[in-house]
Amino acid sequence: MNFDANTIIYLLEIIVGGLLVGIGVHFVPVGGAPAAMAQATGIGTGTVQLAAGSGLTGLLSAGLMMYAMTLSPTFAQDGYSIWPILLTGAVGAMIMMDATMLTGSWIYAYAVGAPFASAKVNYDPITKFSQPPYVAPGTVGQGIPTVCFVSGTIGAAMGGLGGAMIYFPLVQINGNPAMSAIFAIGIFMVDAVLASWNIQGTIEGFHDPKFKKWPKAFKACLVSTAILAVVAILITPLVGGA
Repeated sequence: MNFDANTIIYLLEIIVGGLLVGIGVHFVPVGGAPAAMAQATGIGTGTVQLAAGSGLTGLLSAGLMMYAMTLSPTFAQDGYSIWPILLTGAVGAMIMMDATMLTGSWIYAYAVGAPFASAKVNYDPITKFSQPPYVAPGTVGQGIPTVCFVSGTIGAAMGGLGGAMIYFPLVQINGNPAMSAIFAIGIFMVDAVLASWNIQGTIEGFHDPKFKKWPKAFKACLVSTAILAVVAILITPLVGGA
């Protein structure tokens, strides 16, 4: 394949998409196993799962929008419009993450009986409410406080947008949605793992001291996504039948 202007644009879109997935997870309140035991603030699952979840939801939402566009009578002349596709990916991931955080909060409040508190800050950056009086001794907070929910929504939007930005150019290159989805999943799984290694455990969001480590993930995801983007652009047309 010749790397013409369009191909270079597709390459850049994939790279930016991978960076959004890798950096976006730093905004999401990841509590892991401690959160499942009400000993840490966040969602009771791992970084990789949440990053992949937002990216996958963005990919699926973007794919649905692309399919809807093909049903338009003017599709043959107009083709795809990238902005509705990217917006749909971001909104789809936001709905998924918000529903996850809300459900987790219900379990904390009504099943566990734990208050929503963070031990990473003395005052919630949004509500300005004091946090230490509500933190159980020996824990790093419970539930998903206001700032964590807002931060998680931002991170989900970035992850969903990233998933759509990876998927869309691959479809444009090889014309095979299934093959594009497989390669897109592979790309943001790599970025999710890199983000997980950078976070090393739990994180609450943009107010967490660990959030300052995001430049390291940015560099790692930049290198990995650039390599994977070139490989995907070269290989998918060969195996995608386009």
